Amino acid sequence: MSNRSRSIEGRIAIVTGAASGMGRATAKLLASEGAKVAVTDLDLGACQEVARDCGVNARPYALDVSNAETIKSVVARIAEDFGGIDILINNAGVSCHASLDADDDEYEEVWNRALTILLTGQQRMVRAALPHLRESDAPRIVNIASTEGLGATPGLSPYVAAKTGVTGLTRSMAVDLGPEGITVNCLCPGPINTAMTSSISDEHKTIYAKRRTALRRYGDPEEVAHVTISLVLPAASFITGAVIPVDGGLMARNA
Repeated sequence: MSNRSRSIEGRIAIVTGAASGMGRATAKLLASEGAKVAVTDLDLGACQEVARDCGVNARPYALDVSNAETIKSVVARIAEDFGGIDILINNAGVSCHASLDADDDEYEEVWNRALTILLTGQQRMVRAALPHLRESDAPRIVNIASTEGLGATPGLSPYVAAKTGVTGLTRSMAVDLGPEGITVNCLCPGPINTAMTSSISDEHKTIYAKRRTALRRYGDPEEVAHVTISLVLPAASFITGAVIPVDGGLMARNA
């Protein structure tokens, strides 16, 4: 057997949407494994709190993934501060509900917001980080989508379209970047206990989980983070273009 490393100690990682939920869990797990972590989100104060929790190897950055110029400047600053980039986790998200019967202005606003943040923001992050990833000996990209990118819930067409786009973007980038040894993979979380689902009562969560998932429960952000970490190991060098549900068996279950 060859000696491929399962350590990310000293690796430099960017996590978007790291102030809460899956992003926060991922940033903390990366740091606990010895990685140097750029904790990015809209709220700098929240990023500072997460960075403190992560320890001395983490730094906070305010980042709006809907702003192309901000992405370029922040990614460049991170690469300068840390001395490069090895790992990019595109986790920033937003909840986007809009009925097809909504008035034109309302629907267009939600549609544009969903695609700008959830899809366009990811390709901009990758393109900004790419020159630095090319300098890494084990470059890894993980895009976070959703099981809504594998199926659809009524009333979520902008969100579903954006998340489905992420799965296609991942495959395309994997093909484009594969010859350079840059892996690009995608996770599709299902029902997870995050801020986005906090408005759902525990009773309704239990009903939904028992009806839809094989494990009969909601997942925790840390459970998604652990799968993310498995994809960014130097040893994870022959998996790319994968779209992986992390959903407690939601997509596997028919009844």
